[in-house]
Amino acid sequence: MSDHSHIRPWRHIERRKSRQIMVGNVPVGGDAPITVQSMTNTLTSDANATIGQIRELEEAGADIVRVSCPDEDSTAAFKTIARAAKVPLVADIHFHYKRGIEAAQAGAACLRINPGNIGNPQRVRDVVQAAKDHGCSMRIGVNAGSLEKELLEKYGEPCPDAMVESALNHARILQDHDFHEFKISVKASDPFLTVAAYQQLAEAIDCPLHLGVTEAGPLRTGTIKSAIGMGNMLWSGIGDTIRVSLAADPVEEIKAGFDILKSLGLRHRGVNIIACPSCARQGFNVIETVGVLEERLAHISTAMSLSIIGCVVNGPGEALYTDVGFTGGGKGSGMVYLNGKIAHKLDNPSMVEHIVELVEAKAAELDAARADALEAAE
Repeated sequence: MSDHSHIRPWRHIERRKSRQIMVGNVPVGGDAPITVQSMTNTLTSDANATIGQIRELEEAGADIVRVSCPDEDSTAAFKTIARAAKVPLVADIHFHYKRGIEAAQAGAACLRINPGNIGNPQRVRDVVQAAKDHGCSMRIGVNAGSLEKELLEKYGEPCPDAMVESALNHARILQDHDFHEFKISVKASDPFLTVAAYQQLAEAIDCPLHLGVTEAGPLRTGTIKSAIGMGNMLWSGIGDTIRVSLAADPVEEIKAGFDILKSLGLRHRGVNIIACPSCARQGFNVIETVGVLEERLAHISTAMSLSIIGCVVNGPGEALYTDVGFTGGGKGSGMVYLNGKIAHKLDNPSMVEHIVELVEAKAAELDAARADALEAAE
C-alpha cells in the first residue's frame, strides 16, 4: 500500500510512531508488520489439547498465541506447550504473582499482567526480575470491566480517562523497576469507549499498543463490531498488534484479524476474493461458487487476488486489477482473466476446479519470484 501512496494518496496510512519490543522472535511496534494473535480456550493443564489448538492457530497464520495460566497445573504444563509451539506464547496472568514467575521460567515469551493486581511492591519486583531473567516482554492489559475500585469511584463509571489513567499507572510501576519491554491494551466491549481510550493513550505514551474490542460477541456480530472499532484505529495509524475477541473458534479470530488488516492494506495473507453480491444478470451461481472457492483456497497463504463477478457489467473492470479473474457470460460459460488480461473462455461446470488450479499456479509463481528476489538481495 505505502509503495503506491504517491499515486493513490487516499490509501496512505501514516502509522503512529511507537518503540519496538520483542515477543519472542516477533517484533511488535516500530516499523514491524502489525501482528495478529488469538488465545486458546482449552484447559492449559491439558497440554495435548492446548498444543493441538495452537497448531490450528499457527496454520491459520497466527503470529502470537496467548495461553491462560490460572493455576499451578497450568504453568506446570506450560513448559511442554511452549516447547511444542512454533510461535511465541503469551502467558495470561491474574492476581497470583507466582504464576507469572513460573510462566517466565517455563518459556513464556510475554506475560500479560496488571501490575496493580499482582500484590505488594516486592511481588511486582519479583515478577519483573523473572521477566528480565528469561527475556520476557509484558502486556499491561486494562479492561473496562475490571477497573480499579478507586478509579471507578473517582470517575463514576468506566470511561477513557479512567482506562488511560489505569494504564499509565501500571506502566509507571514497570518503568520504576527499569522495565520498558511492554505493550498496553485498553479494551472495552463498547467500540466507542475502546476507540476513545486508545486515541488518548496513543498520545500519552510511545509503547506499542495491542488493539482489541473485548468480549465483542458471536462470530458475525463480533467481527463487525471489531472491524468498526479496530478499523477506525488502524485507519488512523494506531495499533501494533491485534486480537479479535469472538465467542467462536479461535481460528476464526485469526481469519477475521487478517481480513481487517487486508481490507486496509496493512497485511496481506491468502487469497483476497473480490465477488459481486449477484443479481438476475449473473451467468452462474456466484454465491455458491464463492463459498466453495473460499473453502478450497483456504490453504493458500500467498498474498494474491481473485475476482469472481457474475456478469460483464463490472467483471472485466475488476479483473484488470486482480491476479486471476472470472466473469460470467452467456450460454453457460464465462471469461478467464490472468494478470488483468483476457486469457480464455471457460465452461461454468469446469469453473471451480480450473480456477483452483490457476490460483495455485499463480501462488507458486509469486512464491518463486519472492524467493528469487530474497536470494538476489542477499
